[in-house]
Amino acid sequence: MKHKSISDEEEARVQAGIASDPDNPELTEKEIAALKPFVDVFPGLAASIKRSRGRPKLPSPKQAVTIRLSPETIQRYKALSGDHWRERMAKTLEQQ
Repeated sequence: MKHKSISDEEEARVQAGIASDPDNPELTEKEIAALKPFVDVFPGLAASIKRSRGRPKLPSPKQAVTIRLSPETIQRYKALSGDHWRERMAKTLEQQ
């Protein structure tokens, strides 16, 4: 993803905001160099934190498949269900 660069005026406004915040001053290069990873500073706490990413695992996850259907079949399901046509098709197939 390409990021849009900001104008000099926007950068000046951002820097002024940083400078005006006494509760959150900008770190110096020396302070940045002295930073340590959380796990190194608090190993016990880091070990106790449950790390999970994404959605919870389902007991019976759906399986992705590829199926070739006629354009008419897809149009019919889209006309009946709109954006949820795949769910409607899955329910129809489950009833078989």
